[in-house]
Amino acid sequence: MAIRDWPASERPREKLLAQGPQALSDAELLAIFLRVGVAGKSAVDLSRELLDRFGGLRPMLKADRKGFCEAKGLGDAKYAQLQAVLEMARRHLLETLHRGDALESPEATSRYLMLRLRDRPQEVFAALFLDARHRVIAFEEMFYGTLDGASVHPREVVRRALAHNAGAIIFAHNHPSGIAEPSGADQAITRRLKEALALIDVRVLDHIVVGDGVTVSFMERGLL
Repeated sequence: MAIRDWPASERPREKLLAQGPQALSDAELLAIFLRVGVAGKSAVDLSRELLDRFGGLRPMLKADRKGFCEAKGLGDAKYAQLQAVLEMARRHLLETLHRGDALESPEATSRYLMLRLRDRPQEVFAALFLDARHRVIAFEEMFYGTLDGASVHPREVVRRALAHNAGAIIFAHNHPSGIAEPSGADQAITRRLKEALALIDVRVLDHIVVGDGVTVSFMERGLL
């Protein structure tokens, strides 16, 4: 039976409008994104099949272009749409930080950093540059690969802080292993950066390590 022939209360789009997106299952949300099914399958049936194929919604959202487009009912157009949706979500969270005070919104800060860094296959070291009132100026990814004292350059961080006229910085990096526990190298890098930035009167407010669904704050751990 086609979705248009279902009772209105069971159709994903009508259900979302009546009850809100939180009332929908992963398959129903995906069906709205797909809009149409394939021969012999409604959009909801196709969505369930795709979620089974990828192992859930998150693995599907993080699939690379080749893996995504190989699935029946998907392709380059849907991949482009999905990447646009994900980027809009990232920018929405960044705008939320811009409108408020990052220090008074630790949850929003962590959500944004999680969305930006959680699923990256390699380590990424990034910085939130803040003004003197601790409002966000910019987010920048700065270093990539295995992060240690040789790959994170304080001189470059200082240069970017001066370029933004920053008064403070929140650092962040991900652990692709999914374990957010700060390493000895993470702590050593943070000390070096803090010392270098102190010379230009820029405060390091926090360093957040992003794991698989969890973040660890240096500030909360007393590591700053």
